[in-house]
Amino acid sequence: MQVVFTDLDGTLLDHASYAWEPARPALERLRERGIPWVFVTSKTRAETEHWRRLLANEHPYVVENGAAAYWPVGYFPREFGSALIWGLPYAEVVSGLAAAVREVGCRIRGFHQMSVEEVAAACGLPGELAVLAKQREFDEPFELVDREAEAELEAALARRRLRLSRGGRFYHASGRADKAGAVLALKGLYEQLGEPVRTIGLGDAWNDVEMLRIVDYPVIIRSAQSAQLAAELPHARLSPAPGPAGWNAAILALT
Repeated sequence: MQVVFTDLDGTLLDHASYAWEPARPALERLRERGIPWVFVTSKTRAETEHWRRLLANEHPYVVENGAAAYWPVGYFPREFGSALIWGLPYAEVVSGLAAAVREVGCRIRGFHQMSVEEVAAACGLPGELAVLAKQREFDEPFELVDREAEAELEAALARRRLRLSRGGRFYHASGRADKAGAVLALKGLYEQLGEPVRTIGLGDAWNDVEMLRIVDYPVIIRSAQSAQLAAELPHARLSPAPGPAGWNAAILALT
């Protein structure tokens, strides 16, 4: 069986407008052929459930950069439950990030410091979605004001058993879990259904690299970071267009 693992922002969703409609033909193809399409995103559980409802997605989903995976009860055999959690509690991540920032002496602006209105402006989101974006459980997005301190901050976080990653808009601090580990875990659950699994992965940003590295058919969606990603993943396909139009073309070519 085929399983599609996809990032959302800048990939299935347009980076600026969050439009998804150009991907409609590929989504219909996946539904017609019974191919699961799994969201693997930095978004919160609340945000991701919004997009699942909007796009009528009934498959598992991975949130906050691999911190947790959820699926409908009964989707997999009952003994596997309906969730896997790998992430550290949000308060612990925020505390560790603050300590690392003090150690390095750099300046950041994290989600926990931002109002709903500030998150909405930074992300280009309507207020009701910004509220959902702030309902974080495991991962702290932040703006790094002193960009030259990135390497030092990454090392300071690592000393606290935290990980620094970079998405399309923000840096992220989190526990050691990542998207790749979540994808491998879900692939294992799909294999328990009795068929070999062929994985397709799509992403546009640096925090998608490890996921793209471990899937069978990686697709880099064109973005400001795609040249860097292509250098890191020379075997990956590069979509012909950014966002949902590129996603659509890639899925139609691979399914």
